[in-house]
Amino acid sequence: MKKPDRQRQSFYSGIVSAVIFFGAGLLCGCGNTDRQESREFIAMGTYITLTACGSSAGEGLAAAEEKITALEKLWSVNDENSEIYKANRSGGEAVHLHKETAGLLRSALETAEKTGGAFDPTVYPLVEAWGFNSHEYRIPEDDEIKRLLENVGYRKIKLEGETLRLPAGVRIDLGAVGKGYAGDAAAALLKKAGINSALLNIGGNVQAVGRKPDGNKWIIGIRNPFDKGGLAGIIEAENTAVITSGGYERCFTGSDGRTYHHIIDPETGRPAESGLASVTVIAESGEYADSLSTALFVMGQEKAAAYWRNLGTAEPAKETDAGEKPFDMIIITNSGELFITEGVSGNFTPADDYTGSLTVLEK
Repeated sequence: MKKPDRQRQSFYSGIVSAVIFFGAGLLCGCGNTDRQESREFIAMGTYITLTACGSSAGEGLAAAEEKITALEKLWSVNDENSEIYKANRSGGEAVHLHKETAGLLRSALETAEKTGGAFDPTVYPLVEAWGFNSHEYRIPEDDEIKRLLENVGYRKIKLEGETLRLPAGVRIDLGAVGKGYAGDAAAALLKKAGINSALLNIGGNVQAVGRKPDGNKWIIGIRNPFDKGGLAGIIEAENTAVITSGGYERCFTGSDGRTYHHIIDPETGRPAESGLASVTVIAESGEYADSLSTALFVMGQEKAAAYWRNLGTAEPAKETDAGEKPFDMIIITNSGELFITEGVSGNFTPADDYTGSLTVLEK
């Protein structure tokens, strides 16, 4: 582990934050032969902005929006017609899933297994009990949490091919991985349409397609968890997903004066007390980065660093010999310390006004 010199520089205009989107009009700078188009809509419970450059931008964006909307209809926990809604009320009966739903759930279960349950799609009843789904926030009693924990555990999910069985009382939510998958799917459709320069913001999940039309990398801002609207730093990225899980995103102050956030520790049934304010994962796959950012947040800095060391960095962008997917990360602790992995250190610049210490994690 080393502490580098903090190089200071002015920020670029048109920064995109991993949580805050600063405006599509600044992103592309398309030339006269290219066309920049954007689409803004609400889906998956969040605000989405898709921006692309190219002669087929409109066609590609229309296909991407249609795809994201279709995925929401499959996975919504509130839509009575969705597969997840029906599965959660199946009472142990077999439910046939769309191949994409089955594939996403299988991927979520793999991440749950590899992270030792730090990521677990069955914590939904606890998320609901704390009021993070309805926004009617409350602090559940200890007995209620204990009872709900009896039905938490990813190993309770039985998935064979495209057939799912959930024991009565077990309910799942793919929200902590679905937006990442949607970003992957949208990026793939844009590339299929011939778009090689686009930036997708799905509720703070940023997916970069190629580089900016001028050949430079995209500039993505990492939000300062302690300063609403402020940045902890910027990262230069191309053809990658930059996804953040943070305790500041959805939280409330309880009657006891404490602040509670929405990232539930599957072991305790309570908001994770890992000492972290946010975790940003940089990886080729948005689906992978989405679930992993949640797991690493629950783990805490030391366990997250150990997990990263066992998998390798995002350079080169390919799976390791062990078949694991490489990634990089940016961790911000509750005390303001910044920890970044060596694979991303050359592309990260701390904000001028961010005062926390910066440490590069090495193998």
